[in-house]
Amino acid sequence: MERDSFIPYVGKIIDIRDETPDVKSFRVVGTDGKKLFKHIPGQCAMLIVPGVGESMISITSSPTVEEYQEFSIKKCGCVTSWLHSAEPGQEIAIRGPIGNGFPVDTVFKGKDILVIAGGIGIAPVHSVVDYMMAHRSDYGRIQVIYGSRSKQDLVKLDQIQNEWTASPNTSINLTIDNPQPDWDGHVGFVPPYVTELNPDPSMTVIMCGPPILIHLSLDALKKLGFKDTQVFTTMEMRMKCGIGKCGRCNIGDKFVCKDGPVFSFDQLGELPPEY
Repeated sequence: MERDSFIPYVGKIIDIRDETPDVKSFRVVGTDGKKLFKHIPGQCAMLIVPGVGESMISITSSPTVEEYQEFSIKKCGCVTSWLHSAEPGQEIAIRGPIGNGFPVDTVFKGKDILVIAGGIGIAPVHSVVDYMMAHRSDYGRIQVIYGSRSKQDLVKLDQIQNEWTASPNTSINLTIDNPQPDWDGHVGFVPPYVTELNPDPSMTVIMCGPPILIHLSLDALKKLGFKDTQVFTTMEMRMKCGIGKCGRCNIGDKFVCKDGPVFSFDQLGELPPEY
């Protein structure tokens, strides 16, 4: 019987890893030591701290990870600050999975994939890339363009440099906003870097990051010949209750939590300009 999305699981944090000065990754299991639930890449979960609040967070780990769910969380509010002060062994409540996820087994299958991300925007698409790496023969070329303010702000940099770059037919393009002594890679913002790299306009695009990055990168892609139907993004930042009851994520005739959070840009183009 399918679990009601209103009912939270009790989860236990088993590991906490520092990713950047203000991002930590939390590995969570159930009280029985097993993975809480099954999910697909791009889905979210509501992390609940009784007496503090709740926050909608993307699931960073791939469904192919059988032992736990992982959440990479930026410290930016009451709940996330509380989590950043937590220790392994702490119990929290979790509702999930929530949302529709990316169409990794349908639309994306057999396609060349371009991933564009900025800052903590790598978290929602991280599970997609890891999933494709685990099923590498199901996809064509994979190109990742990822940027942040500095080298220290690149989330999961070790895995990206050591694992993703080693995957066949995969290219990883990293950039930071400003030069620094310990960085010998590309320097500059993501949207101009997209133009500079000139990706193949036949690729299917997954994009996530700050709104300005998304809008400028989409403009760059269109100038290169990409169409809105080829580009997918996630709008989990608009989600509140996650079950279509509070109305906070309503845009036109859509509820982000019920109809998304993953949309193609041609779907978004049909909505009022407020998004």
